[in-house]
Amino acid sequence: MAARLLALLAAALLLTGCASTFRLDNEVRAFSALPAVPANPAYRFERLPSQQNEWQTRVEAWADPALFAAGLKRDDAAPRYSVQVFARVQRVLSPFADPWDAWGGGVGVGVGVTIGFGSGFMSPFGRMEQPWYRREVSVILRELASNQVAWESHAVADGPWSDNAGVLPAMFSAAMQGFPAAPAGVRKVVIDVPAR
Repeated sequence: MAARLLALLAAALLLTGCASTFRLDNEVRAFSALPAVPANPAYRFERLPSQQNEWQTRVEAWADPALFAAGLKRDDAAPRYSVQVFARVQRVLSPFADPWDAWGGGVGVGVGVTIGFGSGFMSPFGRMEQPWYRREVSVILRELASNQVAWESHAVADGPWSDNAGVLPAMFSAAMQGFPAAPAGVRKVVIDVPAR
C-alpha cells in the first residue's frame, strides 16, 4: 500500500512538472490607424520574395491564432486586409556569461590544468555556456483597397528557451495585445507559456 501511494505521489509530481509554465516578458510597440475592430476583419497573408520558404510557413502558422484571438479571420478568397508577419531568432551571449571566459581562463574550484603559456585553471569539463536567444516578431496589417497600413506591431523578448514553437506564438499574442487600440510607446506584455 505504501509503495502504491509513493508511486501515485511520484506520478502526480511528474505531471505537475510537465504542466508548468514560464513567464515571457515582451517589449511591445504598436501603432494603429483603426478606431475599432473592422466590420469585415478578413485577411490573407502576404509574403515578400525573400519569405517564400518553409520558415515563413511556420511563422504564419504561429501568428494565425493570435490574429484570430484579436478578432481577425483568415479568408484568402475575399480578404479586406493583407498581413505580413516576420520573426527572427538569434542566439546571443547570455547576460549571465562568465566575464573571465573571454580570456580562456579564470579561477575555479577543483583540479585543473594550465594550458599553453597562459595562467589560470581551465575547467576539466570545458566551456559551460548557457544558451540565450533574442527574438523579434512583427505584424503589419494593410488595407488592400487603399494600401494603407492599419496596424503595425513589434515584440522583442530574450531568454534561455530554445523552443520556437512555444515562444513565438506567445510573442505574436503579445504583439496583438490591445488590438486595435494600441497604447502609445513601448510597453511590457507578459505571457505565460506552457513548458513543453
